[in-house]
Amino acid sequence: MIKILNTISGQKEDLVPRKNKKIQMFVCGPTVYDLSHLGHARTFIFFDSVAKYLRYAGYKVKYVMNITDMDDRIIDRAGQENKTVKEVATIYEKLFLEDMNSLRVNGVDEFARATDYIPQIIKQVRTLIKKGNAYKIDGDGYYFDLSTFSDYGKLAGRTMLQAEDSVSRIDDGVGKRNRGDFALWKFPKEGEPAWDFDTGKYLGTATTAPAFAKATAGKPGWHIEDTAITEHFFGSQYDIHGGAVDLIFPHHEAEIAQQESASGRKPFVKYWLHTGFLTINGRKMSKSLGNFTTIRDLLKRYSPEAIRLMSLSAYYRTPLDYNDNVIEQSEAGVKRIYEFVYKLGLAKGKGKESVEEKVKQARQKFSEAMNDDFNTPQAVAVVFDMVRDLNDSLTRNSLDKKSIKGIGVFLKEVDSVLGIISSRREKIPDEVQKLAEKREKFRKEKNWGEADKTRTQIGDLGYEVSDTVYGPLLKRK
Repeated sequence: MIKILNTISGQKEDLVPRKNKKIQMFVCGPTVYDLSHLGHARTFIFFDSVAKYLRYAGYKVKYVMNITDMDDRIIDRAGQENKTVKEVATIYEKLFLEDMNSLRVNGVDEFARATDYIPQIIKQVRTLIKKGNAYKIDGDGYYFDLSTFSDYGKLAGRTMLQAEDSVSRIDDGVGKRNRGDFALWKFPKEGEPAWDFDTGKYLGTATTAPAFAKATAGKPGWHIEDTAITEHFFGSQYDIHGGAVDLIFPHHEAEIAQQESASGRKPFVKYWLHTGFLTINGRKMSKSLGNFTTIRDLLKRYSPEAIRLMSLSAYYRTPLDYNDNVIEQSEAGVKRIYEFVYKLGLAKGKGKESVEEKVKQARQKFSEAMNDDFNTPQAVAVVFDMVRDLNDSLTRNSLDKKSIKGIGVFLKEVDSVLGIISSRREKIPDEVQKLAEKREKFRKEKNWGEADKTRTQIGDLGYEVSDTVYGPLLKRK
């Protein structure tokens, strides 16, 4: 039985899908106005592994991720670059999808652009207006009235009176009934994209033209796109909603208020999962601090498998601190697994030693780890335990054919979920490889002087060696 630590209850709960073995899962995607960064990578890699593990465990998963392609930040970027909003959104959406493909994040069934669901958004806004949950501010837009939803704050553990900091993005309207009220539909400013509130038809860029004479022409608020999209795909209730921890309040709180008010059904989502913050050298990642690391930049220096391993080596709800040492350790770990797999491919299976029981136990431990709130660090440890325990037998070519096949099958299963086994091998010259092995021997003998001399020799040949928990990592300077 899979157990999930549900954010809304704070308890580990058995995963019991609403419809037999079918799971509907939604994760908040990117706002496409800039390159995706390492924080995005952590969240999307984790939920990619969740979807893949659920499928591995026998569930039929429908995984949807939205793409916010209408937002003030996209509008601002368009103005800076003298492009249309659609041009900017299209450029960065394409780059985002390329980054996800590079990171082997391919478990998503449907990427849903917000602007492709304007009629659904309008329909939900109209429902909230009709039910008395929304009100109009002339010259501004339609807002959700928090006083009409007594459960507001149940996900984050807040009350409506604690919603002062929920003003975000396009929610800072003048004349709101409650400070925390958030925008559902915003009337456009000069030069902003707009849609007809009656028909959902795109009107183009707002001007003083007759098409914009209707006071209701406008663009969607931030929160409403997610509930409109999930209602389209899943209906008013579904199984799993994921995202980064900073989206709990106010974004996910607003989603609950919208959907439960519109449908009258509770709960909107059965299980909530949130990934922890990512910091760089102990500090929050920020462009102003100069420590903003994009996925694209990181992929120039490290393998996608190393980035995935780094992301999955920490429990998803805890903060992950990125630094050069952490990613180097992960790169070395990927190399160690690859070397094991490479030797496995060369093995003839002519020995007599059987490790079928060990493989069976490893598979069981892997499932037990993932069943325990998707404990990827423990699942990763199972792989390295196997590499350590069976490496000598593999080197001595003492394993039988059935064991060789069984290990290979298990590692393919692991890779189908975690995506940490590389198919590429960096060719290290034999001379450099032998020097590295020689240096390791000196280190084990605590002959530090000779070890340092050997490191210098490796450097003279154009390579550098780093010591990691997984062994030495060799790479070209």
